[in-house]
Amino acid sequence: MARTLIKNGTVVSPTGRHDQDVLIDGETIVALYARGQADAMGVTADKVIDAKGKYVVPGGIDVHTHMELPFGGTAAVDTFETGTIAAAWGGVTTIVDMALQRYNENVQLGLAEWHRKAGGNCAIDYAFHQIIGGIDEQALKDMTYLVDHEGVTSFKLFMAYPGVFYSDDGQILRAMQTAAENGAMIFERHI
Repeated sequence: MARTLIKNGTVVSPTGRHDQDVLIDGETIVALYARGQADAMGVTADKVIDAKGKYVVPGGIDVHTHMELPFGGTAAVDTFETGTIAAAWGGVTTIVDMALQRYNENVQLGLAEWHRKAGGNCAIDYAFHQIIGGIDEQALKDMTYLVDHEGVTSFKLFMAYPGVFYSDDGQILRAMQTAAENGAMIFERHI
């Protein structure tokens, strides 16, 4: 794998700003050095980037996107391709999009459709929240399946849009109980 050394930058981390050099192997940050320490240690790289006077920040994560989302006879303007290119230009390196399952549709098929739309079309990393349109026994089982086998750990429910996405209080409670058992997170929008 190609090694890249970003030198002379100001690294921004959760603990503050630091004068550091960053060594990357492939797509993985493998070391942080005090400014100049990489040179002193004889660290080599295939590519060296001088970040003097610049901030070096981790990529952003946009956890609420709607790529290609059809709704009310319209659709979101961004495709996975155009939306993730725009995100990358803004410093976002991962999106978490809303995979859609409508009322009375199979939850797993909804996720599969979003994988089909995104697969091979994204300029950055992506993951999914799963929208569930109506909670029934099968949807509750599917939630646990998605957590255990598909890496989906968050579910979006609605108390609006009857016949499309709507779940009542009792259904939401059952979904929350299921999430408590499988470690997922439930979030509400459009109440």
